[in-house]
Amino acid sequence: METLNLLFNEIYKILFLLIPVLVTVAMIVWLDRRVWALVQKRRGPNVVGPFGLLQSLADALKYIFKEIIIPASSNKVIFILAPIITMTLALVAWAVIPFSENLVLSDINVGILYLFAVSSLGVYGIIMGGWASNSKYPFLGAIRSAAQMVSYEVSIGVIIINVLLCVGSLNLTDIVLAQQNTWFVLPLFPMFVIFFISALAETNRPPFDLPEAEAELVAGYQTEYSGMMYAMFWLGEYANILLMCAMGSILFLGGWLSPFDIEILSFIPAPFWLIFKILFLFILFALVKAIVPRYRYDQLMKLGWKIFLPFSLIWVVLTAGYLLYFNLLPSQL
Repeated sequence: METLNLLFNEIYKILFLLIPVLVTVAMIVWLDRRVWALVQKRRGPNVVGPFGLLQSLADALKYIFKEIIIPASSNKVIFILAPIITMTLALVAWAVIPFSENLVLSDINVGILYLFAVSSLGVYGIIMGGWASNSKYPFLGAIRSAAQMVSYEVSIGVIIINVLLCVGSLNLTDIVLAQQNTWFVLPLFPMFVIFFISALAETNRPPFDLPEAEAELVAGYQTEYSGMMYAMFWLGEYANILLMCAMGSILFLGGWLSPFDIEILSFIPAPFWLIFKILFLFILFALVKAIVPRYRYDQLMKLGWKIFLPFSLIWVVLTAGYLLYFNLLPSQL
């Protein structure tokens, strides 16, 4: 009986995390479209529900009732598994995201490695979807996406090293608590900018949405998908975008810590500060999509390998040298 109680308790905690994440994914799609509309002087979603808030629900119902078509020549098992893997990996990463010092599903000591590993595995779902479709255009889109994601994961990994040198811990809660005096966005501002741009490329967001370059690839790796299977790719993509915003908030913007040391703001719960910072970064993501034109693929690769990677490596040396010279290295190191 005790084992069952523990099992139900864990299931309850998982659902308590996943349901808000899924609802938030639906709502940020509405926010995404409203930001684009604002930049382009359009109205955006405004008909379905008040202020168009139910537009995402209407889109979800459309996907649920649309027919799922599986190409006759495809590898059907892998074709079906690909969107499931993409969405599952995007959701399980949220298990280690701390919304406050005591509000986290799994407060493991290697949380940053867990996040990096799970986000790296996301490329498998895209490669499987493109290959299993047995069509040249989805396969080319999947290869493009794989090369892009792997390239910018390298930069993100080197950027994270800068933060770890300042903290001396792989625990996400420790990273946030280390920023009680100064957020890392100030001393590591160039790394924050590179992280933000690399996150755009990692999640296939404009101006780096080259796997979905419609003019030459017919929407890329998900061309042959329809109905809920297409929606699962879509959910996984937006869940990954939110995850990158959460990582940026925790690594550089102080996580759940308040930006103002004012007594009157002490009533605001800590998780709200993290949510606010995630939304702030997501709005920046949406603004970039509306403003910046798409890169060419050779420009994308040059930016990642010839500019971001060398600059990040140099910054690691400078950060380590500064901390060592002034005897500021954390005791854990």
